[in-house]
Amino acid sequence: MALTLVDYLILVVYFVFVIGIGWLLHRRVSTSEDFLTSARSVPVWITSLAFVATNLGAQELIGMCASGAKYGIMTSHFYWVGAIPAMLFVGVFMMPFYYGSKARSVPEYLKMRYDEKTRAFNAISFAVMTLFSSGISMYALGLLFQLVLGWSFTASVLLSALIVLVYTFLGGLTSAIYNEVLQFFLIVVGFAPLSILAVAKAGGWQGMASRLPAVMTSSWRHMAHPSDNPMGVEVFGLVMGLGFVLSFGYWCTNYLVVQRAMAADSMSGARLTPIIGAFPKMLLPFIVIVPGIAAMALMKMNLGYELPVKGDSYNYDLALTTLMAQFYPSGLLGVGLTGLMASFMSGMAGNVTAFNTVWTYDIYQSYIRKGAPDSHYLWVGRMTTVVGVALSIGAAYLATLYNNIMDLLQLVFSFVNAPLFATFLLGMFWKRATGHGAFTGLVAGTTTAALTHGLTIAEGKGAWLGNLHEFPSTMAQNFWIALLAWTACFVVTVMVSFVSRPKPAAELKALVYGLTELPREEGVKWYRRPGLVALIAGALCVLLNFLFW
Repeated sequence: MALTLVDYLILVVYFVFVIGIGWLLHRRVSTSEDFLTSARSVPVWITSLAFVATNLGAQELIGMCASGAKYGIMTSHFYWVGAIPAMLFVGVFMMPFYYGSKARSVPEYLKMRYDEKTRAFNAISFAVMTLFSSGISMYALGLLFQLVLGWSFTASVLLSALIVLVYTFLGGLTSAIYNEVLQFFLIVVGFAPLSILAVAKAGGWQGMASRLPAVMTSSWRHMAHPSDNPMGVEVFGLVMGLGFVLSFGYWCTNYLVVQRAMAADSMSGARLTPIIGAFPKMLLPFIVIVPGIAAMALMKMNLGYELPVKGDSYNYDLALTTLMAQFYPSGLLGVGLTGLMASFMSGMAGNVTAFNTVWTYDIYQSYIRKGAPDSHYLWVGRMTTVVGVALSIGAAYLATLYNNIMDLLQLVFSFVNAPLFATFLLGMFWKRATGHGAFTGLVAGTTTAALTHGLTIAEGKGAWLGNLHEFPSTMAQNFWIALLAWTACFVVTVMVSFVSRPKPAAELKALVYGLTELPREEGVKWYRRPGLVALIAGALCVLLNFLFW
């Protein structure tokens, strides 16, 4: 893959725009809330696209294309089962509590609903998770620089870290959100042509289907038994592990994405943010997954295209970049690389801004230095950017042990988000849940996740305590880890809550369903009504599942 002057110019223009947006918006940052929460001032169309773009990092572009090559169209379940229902649920049912409670972060909501120790547990585990996630983003772009520029992995990681450090240090959350909108459009423009070119070269959808096993082009038809599909899961494991636990755990409780909705300028905007974002989200598989499927078909056509080998399998993480080298001419290659750069900056900045807020408000202000002037917390927020990026570099090297970074990412989510969703579900919809129950449940859920991973094995990973069961794939292992962790947290929270004292109902207003007056939708234009817009989005998602059955 050789870059020309035109390609470099496109990248330079993008860098100028990104840094320029950060420089212009940094003048609006005068308090810690401006830097860390945007002071709830962002319009809904901005927050909606940012909500999607935050999750559209380099690890999703490279990882989902890799999963498309490894698992086929079944990877679409991460969108049509593992994202859209949860996005609609958080918008309709959960945002009234997040936004209405006036909490500055998800851990702070947990403090208000439960107690201090529950907030502390979530804040620390979330901080660790964001470092892993940002490290995976850094690893993904490191692979890109290594392939395109021929640099060493270390040099690539350090350069990418420096870019993100400058970007996020300038304008905080507001700068990140506005840049994420720009990055969303760049990603679509950069990778839609690749999908079209790769699929056309492979003979269209029917041509790909004729060259690949039937399971690669069917999303549901081969899920009666784990041995029938490359993902190694059955319907129950997929729907409950991914569609319920992992999906709702991520989209409904992960502050990384919820933060965008909480930055909206109104309650209506906060609720509509994930719902409007569901429309572009459900179309992304055609841009990020289908090229990976096309790559496997192209290898069977003797055209000179091959995926590099890694261990006993292919290095699926290189599917996207090798396709770009194969199909993109000068100029278009620059656009594609700019799209990849945009995806990296979007995902990385999202992790860093969320980490900044949780560390500054939920850890530093709560336990290290209380009552300091606001200017001090603004300074801490900026310095946390530097520390967070530095720690993410170490996480980037852990990702090198996996041939599909989405497998690693889902493992991290199964440890953190899966039990957390049980905590939120009980906290928002059952007033009897107590702080002691929530904390004990989170500990039990995380411990169950660790034991399940330590006692099972998949593709040579896990079983560090002993081998009681072998899963056909790491993805199947992740789904069951998540399901068992959620179940343990749910059961233990309920049991302990019944033998401990709950908070008085007066302290739970705006925090729990039944004690909170939900926003009324009567007399509001249809496109401003979260329930109706969510119903339309849900119907379109069901249609897509049937079309690719």
